[in-house]
Amino acid sequence: MIVDLAGRRGLVVGIANEHSIAAGCAKAFRDAGAELSVTYLNEKAMPFVRGVADSIGADLVGPCDVRIPGQLESVFASLAERWGRLDFLLHSIAFAPREDLHTPLVNCSAEGFALAMDVSCHSFIRMARLAQPLMTNGGCLMTVSFYGADKVVENYNLMGPVKAALESSVRYLASDLAARNIRVHAISTGPVKTRAASGIDRFDELLDEVRARTPAQRLVSVEEIGKVAAFLASDAGLPLTGSVTYADGGFHVMA
Repeated sequence: MIVDLAGRRGLVVGIANEHSIAAGCAKAFRDAGAELSVTYLNEKAMPFVRGVADSIGADLVGPCDVRIPGQLESVFASLAERWGRLDFLLHSIAFAPREDLHTPLVNCSAEGFALAMDVSCHSFIRMARLAQPLMTNGGCLMTVSFYGADKVVENYNLMGPVKAALESSVRYLASDLAARNIRVHAISTGPVKTRAASGIDRFDELLDEVRARTPAQRLVSVEEIGKVAAFLASDAGLPLTGSVTYADGGFHVMA
């Protein structure tokens, strides 16, 4: 068995419901034998996340809104108390104010851009810093990106530069943390019809365009993306770090 996470413990941040990319990853981690902790954004989201958490037998379930001071730190404090260590984490959160997302980049506000960068990018750096003391035997940090980080995607707007910063952060973190045997990855997925993606203007049109231009003319599923994440978190992924791994059915190679 190449992908084996038995005895590993991981944190998954960003599940909104069973259709989330983070949910697909959590299921793949669990199928490979990992113990998991998951978070939910707020009380409104909790019932939707609870169903996923129960289905994978999550050890810990707690709130995590990175905009609330101290809440992310509390998550890691709970992990330290309950587990004493962490082997991998998946960061799958992004946010931009609607009025800044639904306008050309040239029109976005400084405040909206800063908030999008803080929630979608800097929160991953914060997680890396908090994870370091718990990854006593090395580990793997993963975040979720999108093709719009590299090329202009219509209506992706300010999230393009934000995801580009996230991918650059992956490379720098991989260098920073290599001496601790901590690997860092971005998984650039094809578009998936999730609740978060619904905030992008004319997203259904993007799905149709990507489907038509992907070599096999089909979209990837959250389950397939999850298997890629599980591979990266396993010992099979040990030689890899600092990379952007495309889980998009080959869409990124097409002109």
